[in-house]
Amino acid sequence: MPGEPRPDRGGEPGDGTPGDGAAQDGAAQDGAAQDGAAQDGAAQDGTAQDGAPGGGPPQEGAPDGEGAGALSPAAESLLAGFTTHLAVERGRSPHTVRAYAGDVRDLLRASAARGAEDPRDLDLALLRSWLAGAGPGSPTSSRPSARPPARPPARPHARATTARRAASARAFTAWLARTGEVDADAGARLRSPRTGGSLPGVLAAGAVAQVLAAAAEAAEDGDPAALRDAAALELLYATGVRVGELVGLDVHDVDRTRWTVRVMGKGAKERVVPYGAPADAAVGRWLERGRPVLAGPRSAGALLLGVRGGRWDQRAARDVVQRISAKVASRHVTPHTLRHSAATHLLDGGADLRSVQELLGHASLATTQLYTHVSVERLRSSYHQAHPRA
Repeated sequence: MPGEPRPDRGGEPGDGTPGDGAAQDGAAQDGAAQDGAAQDGAAQDGTAQDGAPGGGPPQEGAPDGEGAGALSPAAESLLAGFTTHLAVERGRSPHTVRAYAGDVRDLLRASAARGAEDPRDLDLALLRSWLAGAGPGSPTSSRPSARPPARPPARPHARATTARRAASARAFTAWLARTGEVDADAGARLRSPRTGGSLPGVLAAGAVAQVLAAAAEAAEDGDPAALRDAAALELLYATGVRVGELVGLDVHDVDRTRWTVRVMGKGAKERVVPYGAPADAAVGRWLERGRPVLAGPRSAGALLLGVRGGRWDQRAARDVVQRISAKVASRHVTPHTLRHSAATHLLDGGADLRSVQELLGHASLATTQLYTHVSVERLRSSYHQAHPRA
């Protein structure tokens, strides 16, 4: 029933087809950083990208060189409380919780390395220094500090990742203030860089058709994994779902009489999304000829399965999209490319912005409006190419 609590249905390790993605994530562009505004203050979420939704994969927020020591018991206790707050009280997805917790752990390690082992000693200068990866006295520091400079990150962070890290820090300091651990919120004035609202490139409708045709051709011999791949690509483009939402689908979420899927989106919000005849045909072939071959004790109700019978995982799904599209597309294609292409093609075809917002599961209409910019640019390009007085 809509609104009924449902368990986390992320894929299990080893459920990807061998060679289909256990090794590579490809998620930097698929992160949720561009899929919905971060409700704790980042300019953009996801995915988290997928992700998205928190922006980018959790590994980017994990400790990566700023104070590698263990946290103090007090810091560990506060971090555990914050993590529970995110998961239980705020209803954040496991991906977002991991990303935010990794960011805060990194922050606490960096602050401890500078002599502030108690999270209650965090101040704005330290937060800014950590976010910028610079010591006191840099342009990003609000005032000089007697603390030794923190080591810079092992690698520079993308703007979307920096925005998410700032959101993580603001959420943590705001939680400290709300729970009475500190008198004032040190992160209230912490600003993050604008992500620029950039979107992955959009495939033309013809290019998408070629990718889907390549997946269908590979499935003609009835190979179960190929049937699954074809169904997955059709659903990604037909519904515009995030890759995490795709692999989280159960069989009963698909209503083949109404041609709709029930999707569990970010923040445990459900929505019902329609799909078309080609996707229904591909899903039907998978359910009738592919899934029964792979199904086993670990399958439960999962719609898409790995070769070992467990729920298919996001990493394998990303790799399949990239591998199949590489046969026909001249550019790098990810699940988010198909999502953005679906949204842009809907707007190009006359769909209203609110409908596309509902389809994509965006909390903010401003996020959906990014797609209008893509459509306008395409219109402007066509105008300059075709109009005699352009």
